[in-house]
Amino acid sequence: MKKKFIAAALAAVLAVSALPAAVSAEEKEELTEVTLNEVAHSIFYAPQYVAIEEGYFEEEGLKIDLVNGFGADKVMTAVISGEADIGFMGAEASVYAYQEGATDPVVNFAQLTQRAGNFLVAREEMPDFQWSDLKGKKVLGGRKGGMPEMVFEYILRKNGIDPQKDLTIDQSIDFGSTAAAFTGDDSAEFTVEFEPSATALEQEGAGYVVASLGVDSGYVPYTSYSAKTSYMEEHPEVIQKFTNGLQKGMEYVQTHTPAEIAAVIAPQFPETDLETITTIVTRYYEQDTWKENLVFEKESFELLQDILEESGELKERVDYDKLVTTAYAQKAAEK
Repeated sequence: MKKKFIAAALAAVLAVSALPAAVSAEEKEELTEVTLNEVAHSIFYAPQYVAIEEGYFEEEGLKIDLVNGFGADKVMTAVISGEADIGFMGAEASVYAYQEGATDPVVNFAQLTQRAGNFLVAREEMPDFQWSDLKGKKVLGGRKGGMPEMVFEYILRKNGIDPQKDLTIDQSIDFGSTAAAFTGDDSAEFTVEFEPSATALEQEGAGYVVASLGVDSGYVPYTSYSAKTSYMEEHPEVIQKFTNGLQKGMEYVQTHTPAEIAAVIAPQFPETDLETITTIVTRYYEQDTWKENLVFEKESFELLQDILEESGELKERVDYDKLVTTAYAQKAAEK
């Protein structure tokens, strides 16, 4: 009799202990799916991956389907076509789409990074590197009109170098393929690389980081989140929940060490060892890459348009209020 009672009690305990799992599974079924198309999968975007890995989006009731778009132009195409709900790219893409007469403008609602995330890599160590060292040299650059290339040229002009006359910039190589091109062809003395490519070149002994574009350009609105006006009007609660989850990721990187951040985002980069991830996070951490909040300030948007104008990519300036909303980011920051 005693054994039966114990068995019954044990069964009851097991049944009760199983309830949270059942509830959890039910809650997961109720999550709203959101397709997020990112310009690249890079450690540069650590707060986003922290939000994913720490479950911050799920806490807000969202299930994120993360897609690598391999370039802002492709991300914008996915957003406009409805293939993606939210795009993550340089805000210049929304300006271009607006200039082309978009009837359903893609509006920026959150800014993630406030510095460039790429580095200038040379074939040889150059401890006393000056930007003037690029005169007469060949550099593997980025796509014309893309934020990486425009910031690079912005730095050159700041240092009295004419991007068209004083050096040769090869813009023919696909996004993400420049590191391979640099190791496979020695015709270029320099290449502009994101992480983990910059560190990989150093580890292979094929290149050396001689300058950070993020440091030398100063604060620039490098990447932001955007969605079509119609999507934001139809799903304001989704945009707010997404921004809330992302803000938690921003707060995490502001209050934790590079080693702690690296450990959290490591599952997003299975091909990269933890030590390398930590090295890269430290680089970005020390140059103040990530904002404290997601508010895309007017001053930043005007600086972006200055850079576009200098690069010859802006037909006419666009009003800040037409392509940026700060309502969601401000509310997330106040929580």
